[in-house]
Amino acid sequence: MGELLTGLGLSSDLALGITVYGIVILAALWLALIVWAYRDMRSRSRDTFAQIGTLLLVAVLMIPGLIIYLLVRPRETLSEAYERSLEEEALLQEIEEKPTCPGCGQRVHDNWQACPHCFTRLKKPCTNCSQMLELSWQVCPYCTAQQRTTAEAALPTTAYVRPSNIPEQTSTGMQSQVRRRSAARNAEPLEFVEGDDL
Repeated sequence: MGELLTGLGLSSDLALGITVYGIVILAALWLALIVWAYRDMRSRSRDTFAQIGTLLLVAVLMIPGLIIYLLVRPRETLSEAYERSLEEEALLQEIEEKPTCPGCGQRVHDNWQACPHCFTRLKKPCTNCSQMLELSWQVCPYCTAQQRTTAEAALPTTAYVRPSNIPEQTSTGMQSQVRRRSAARNAEPLEFVEGDDL
């Protein structure tokens, strides 16, 4: 009889030990689920109420709460959203950096002098080093050469060659006449202000 009681005592102690062990495992699993859900929500949202709601949902409902959280949680983490925004910003910057023609809006290259679509003049070559310059630049940033004005640019760049059948005095007169015309084009119009005597 004593042996039976001893055997029952051992089996009850073993059952009690297994039960306690099972409870400890379940408690550890419950705490691990709560911590994991809270950390996961913190990595996906900065909203404090959403983080606390996730914590309570998993703490109260345990595995069903975890399943509900997995169904409604945000799709991407904050770091993934940040990386995606950086990629989008880089793509937008790349698109914006590509120059377009002011005339037709088509894409053009930095070293083109004119748009091949609408023939709008985009840049001008330096008179000294032939680097491409903006149309408004008066000095070349590469070689510091002074650039000609638009009226001077309209004149031919080659020197005047006198034909052999025209006398020298006539060709000199033609050159001075061309100079006078370009000077007249460059001259600013006169402005009259009220009260000036004529």
